[in-house]
Amino acid sequence: MGKPFKFYAVTYGCRVNQYETQAIREWWQSLGGTETDDPAEADVALVDSCAVTAEAVSDARQMTRKIGRINPLARIFVAGCAASAAPADFVLPGVAAVIPQKDKFVLLRGHPEDMTDFSVPEEGRPRFAPFAIRSFRRARPVIKVQDGCSQGCAYCIIPLTRGPARSRPVDEILAETRRLLEAGYREIMISGVNLRQFHADGADGRDFWSLLRRMDAEFAPEWSGRARFRLSSLDPAQVTGTSCLETLEGCRMVCPHLHLSLQSGSMSVLRRMGRSPYSPESVAEAVAKMRRFWPVMGLGADILMGFPGETEEETQETLDMLRVLPMTYAHVFPYSVRPGTRAAAMDGQLPKKERQEHAARVRALVAEKHRIFLQEQLTQPEMAVAFDSADARHGNNEWYADCRMEDDACATRRDHELVRVVPRRVEGNLIIVRPIGEKDLTNHPSGE
Repeated sequence: MGKPFKFYAVTYGCRVNQYETQAIREWWQSLGGTETDDPAEADVALVDSCAVTAEAVSDARQMTRKIGRINPLARIFVAGCAASAAPADFVLPGVAAVIPQKDKFVLLRGHPEDMTDFSVPEEGRPRFAPFAIRSFRRARPVIKVQDGCSQGCAYCIIPLTRGPARSRPVDEILAETRRLLEAGYREIMISGVNLRQFHADGADGRDFWSLLRRMDAEFAPEWSGRARFRLSSLDPAQVTGTSCLETLEGCRMVCPHLHLSLQSGSMSVLRRMGRSPYSPESVAEAVAKMRRFWPVMGLGADILMGFPGETEEETQETLDMLRVLPMTYAHVFPYSVRPGTRAAAMDGQLPKKERQEHAARVRALVAEKHRIFLQEQLTQPEMAVAFDSADARHGNNEWYADCRMEDDACATRRDHELVRVVPRRVEGNLIIVRPIGEKDLTNHPSGE
């Protein structure tokens, strides 16, 4: 085990990165490591990086410089997608190794203070990296079921950093889910880089919806009403078929909330992007069918504005799509040139100011829809909130709305249990809630 040591870990980017950081955290803790939130105290530091945007790479580089400056004695490991896309950017004082995403799992093979060899021969690289977790630093853990992407969208650097799509064995997924439920976690995020490309055991044709039905059948008899699953970002082409609708309607543990990687509402832009086969109309039709069994649902999206050649007409098409869909929030990004992608060499690159302006218009529309959604949430007779910790006052309800416990309400609860609450009012972007049974509820807006 070696001598005790302190480590500092910072994660950028997606939930899959959060999951992988947690696996490394648990490994280091098993070796006698104690995590610190102060990099100046650390013997070892991990920067788990992202390369989706230029800003993400810059943020990771600045953090690496900062750690090296305030703690020259720390061994710094830079891993992840930015370490793959721009390794030279991280050859900085204090950095012991720059580890590309495909080799990140090597940090699970030794003691961080003793490791000197970070190379992995091709024949020694597993098909699916052996990350696994037993806990999570946050109240809502992530389970990684899939990695990589074979779609090859024109703007995206992820296939270059994470490689082609691979799927995790179902037995491992079920075992990890059970560990987390038995450890007290009550909301689990099912995540992957491209869940549309999940295929159970890699060959038998079973898709993500088959996995979800299996998980629900395995755990709902014991955990339905006490715990829930939330789905990570989905490819819109996943939700337009009958398998999706039948699965979501039949599953007892899935939150009534979806997050779609829409990117654009313009078919001409989607074609230039090289996106999978879906149309804004087919997505709107699928969501309308979901409202039959989810009369209230949360709906988020990733939107990429200012793609090369994007015209005013195409911008309006995206705005029109978002007006039709019952959006409750969106992550809106101006297009960022990523070296090595097809889009980087396309004609019609828009000025940064124009890309930002297109994104700002979308954000303004979604912000108004979010405001309406929060007001509509006040009509719910009750909701179940997964709070950030046992004594936290902030959390999310089943529709992925941000909630905060009223100041004079009792906030302490067991572990990460779901708390039944009534909504009281909206303050900013928060729904103020109160546990059912506390004080007089006659002022509840629904009249309950």
